[in-house]
Amino acid sequence: MTLKNKYLYRSHISEKKFREILRYFCEDLDATKTASFTKMQRKTINQIFGKMRLRIFDLCQIEEKFSGEVEVDESYFGARRVRGKRGRGARGKTPVVGLLKRGGKVFTKIIPNCTRAELMPIIKGQIIKKSTVYTDGWKSYDGLVLNGYHHYRIFHHENEFARGKNHVNGIESFWSFTKRRMAKFNGIKKENFLVHLKESEYRWNYRGQDIYRNLLQKFRENPL
Repeated sequence: MTLKNKYLYRSHISEKKFREILRYFCEDLDATKTASFTKMQRKTINQIFGKMRLRIFDLCQIEEKFSGEVEVDESYFGARRVRGKRGRGARGKTPVVGLLKRGGKVFTKIIPNCTRAELMPIIKGQIIKKSTVYTDGWKSYDGLVLNGYHHYRIFHHENEFARGKNHVNGIESFWSFTKRRMAKFNGIKKENFLVHLKESEYRWNYRGQDIYRNLLQKFRENPL
């Protein structure tokens, strides 16, 4: 008989058990540990975690545009670097652009490469004009002033990492946070990378808040 569960559509799992699973998810435990603690099959936990991540992905798509002071940077995820292949375009890695509103949230997007043709539409679509944008010295950021932004650079290749308010330390902290938490999974399949990236984005944006209560409310409003 199907139990009534206002969080998980057509589920045989009780609401109490679902809340227990959600707590372990919010504590960022993997499916293996969660299955052990809940005495459930790992396959079932993976299915539920997958549904949670897909919903989080949807929630990340409705965030507002940024204004004020915004940091922009790219990072690479995936296999270890190949000797001699460094920097932007490192072979075997997935490039991601990140935008961080100082004192606010972060936004991420997977990109095929770090050219101006890829980066500029994302910046223009996510950051309101007349905002102040901080980047490193990468040439693809040329033209931000002409597109209506106040633009300041920091030149890492000259061993420059901060000059007063001119830095990208905030978005770089997010990259470090994301790579640390992804490393716990001992490898993420390429087809699952996007939802894990957006989960990291969500966790960063709501750090300091009760993510458990936040997600529980979202899942109750629109069951998984």
